[in-house]
Amino acid sequence: MEISNLLNMDSKIVIGIINERLRLECSSMDELVSRYELDADELTEKMATIGYRYDPITNQFR
Repeated sequence: MEISNLLNMDSKIVIGIINERLRLECSSMDELVSRYELDADELTEKMATIGYRYDPITNQFR
């Protein structure tokens, strides 16, 4: 799936995609934003709007 427009999608869809990519492909949020050329602050803000924060210990948004 192409995620170049990820931050324009509905937040509830984005959380599933992001956590899947973190689980299967990326060992950290830094790697995720680098690999997919995402803005870390924008992603963090988008997830915060639905009550999710990145947890580096579990490497997922919770």
